[in-house]
Amino acid sequence: MMRLRSLMMLLLLSCLISQALADETQLRKLLEDHFPGTEIESLRKTPFAGLYEVVVGGEVLYTDDQAKYFFMGHMIDTQSRVSLTSERMQQIRDARRIPIDTLPLEHSIKVVKGKGERTLIVYSDPNCPFCKKLEKELVDIKNITVHTLLYPILNGSMPTATSIWCASDRLKAWDDFMLHGKAPASKECETPIQALLQSGQKYRVTGTPTLIFADGSVVSGMIPAAEIEKRLEQAKKPK
Repeated sequence: MMRLRSLMMLLLLSCLISQALADETQLRKLLEDHFPGTEIESLRKTPFAGLYEVVVGGEVLYTDDQAKYFFMGHMIDTQSRVSLTSERMQQIRDARRIPIDTLPLEHSIKVVKGKGERTLIVYSDPNCPFCKKLEKELVDIKNITVHTLLYPILNGSMPTATSIWCASDRLKAWDDFMLHGKAPASKECETPIQALLQSGQKYRVTGTPTLIFADGSVVSGMIPAAEIEKRLEQAKKPK
């Protein structure tokens, strides 16, 4: 009798799991109809009955099991007073990766310090104040190769980015402007800036600075030198 009961429980559990998978497959199809051409990065049930979490375009939203309604905002655990949405967004940020071998590094402004054994790639706008703060943080970091990808997304940044790229010494023009406030001489030439903008859009780079480490991990926004050092070392460690 016990054996039969255990078998019945296993069959029931199997049926429930199969039904849940079928329901999620159908829901994913409905979501794909709502977001054509956009990857549904994640779909999973929430602790709230009938409510699903959807990650699309790097954003978290919620929907019912028929995808008839979408909800945006924070889900709060009333016991812990913790935003489950904020926790999930942090998980997504921590897991985000950009394969560095797919980036147009041949169009970067490159500097090698010491042996240059550690790698950092930065999407940077010359008129971004936090990008200038980041450059100051990078001054004393050793044994690093930095690839700066010009990413002029702020109003008025394109002429400055163009002049820096067209300078006879791009690195000096970049450092002069970012560290010392010395504007580059106005110049025009053929630039890869449109290709750089397209690459950033492909990887959802929506702000500057955006830092990418050797393991593909991404940090959006300026971080201090100590945090950069920590992440450079983490990116070197074998997984």
